Amino acid sequence: MKISRTLIVIAGAAVVLGAAGAGVAVASSGSDSTEGPDVAISGDALQKASAAALASTGGGRVTETEIHDEESYYQVEVTLDDGSQVDVQLDETFHVVGSKAESGD
Repeated sequence: MKISRTLIVIAGAAVVLGAAGAGVAVASSGSDSTEGPDVAISGDALQKASAAALASTGGGRVTETEIHDEESYYQVEVTLDDGSQVDVQLDETFHVVGSKAESGD
């Protein structure tokens, strides 16, 4: 009986320490900003952001999106026909405010 009580106490302590560690990891990821997890653009905003990004790159296909990116309000990743990728930065009104070609590794 003493062994199973000890195991229960140890297991409970492990759960508490694991949860505390996860909380520290979440709190420390992005400690210099209030940025949360990546959230994809959806609905009507996705259509508008995609159209603006594709117009800016001259074609390609949208492969990833993000709202409230660290660089702009919307970010749209476009993969061009040659396989290269461009991150297009948009403001709240879907105007292009910048873009950056991704370098292949």
